[in-house]
Amino acid sequence: MSPAISPALVARVREEAGAFFRSARGSHDWDHTERVRRLALRIGRKERADLGVLELAALLHDIGREEEDRSHGRICHGRSGAALAKTILENRGCEPATVRAVVHAIRTHRFRKGGAPRTLEAQVLFDADKLDSIGAVGVGRAFLFAGEIGARLHDKEIDVRKTKPYTRDDTAYREYLVKLGRVRDRMTTREGRRIAAERHRYMAAFFDRLNKETDGVL
Repeated sequence: MSPAISPALVARVREEAGAFFRSARGSHDWDHTERVRRLALRIGRKERADLGVLELAALLHDIGREEEDRSHGRICHGRSGAALAKTILENRGCEPATVRAVVHAIRTHRFRKGGAPRTLEAQVLFDADKLDSIGAVGVGRAFLFAGEIGARLHDKEIDVRKTKPYTRDDTAYREYLVKLGRVRDRMTTREGRRIAAERHRYMAAFFDRLNKETDGVL
């Protein structure tokens, strides 16, 4: 951990970040943050990243999520979360370099928006966050989110070009076709790619079986 990032600072930031999740949806709750933090530190050790910056970024990376949910996706939680994190860290007396590093990682952790992660810590956070969206956990989260917004259980014949997010058509399978199936190819670190390969295999096999069960084949 960076000398300027003490365990006491991490503990205070953890407490402050947790307050943003008191009414969070289950698919993006504090459990998700904790999984991302653990995975980010695991990848970060392998990649020799700054674990202090990485832990702060992981704890704060989704604090703008509630605002995005309220706007039905119109507001980018990466950008809003980065602004909130900047204020929190500055109020805690963090060094400017630390603030910049954490803010950049949060701003660029999105799948589609926020720009490319340019630092090692930002790349590790990006990978850890995306890895939590695939594999067994990813399948569970996709169905949980679909339930939260009132989507159907499954539609094998879905044409994603004719659907929109946050609607009844926004099924777990749609999420797989639009986003989750591509996560493996977006990894930015060696360790991230290794973990993603295994998680992708499991997820692809699950949705293949779901289609067959829907057809009554299995």
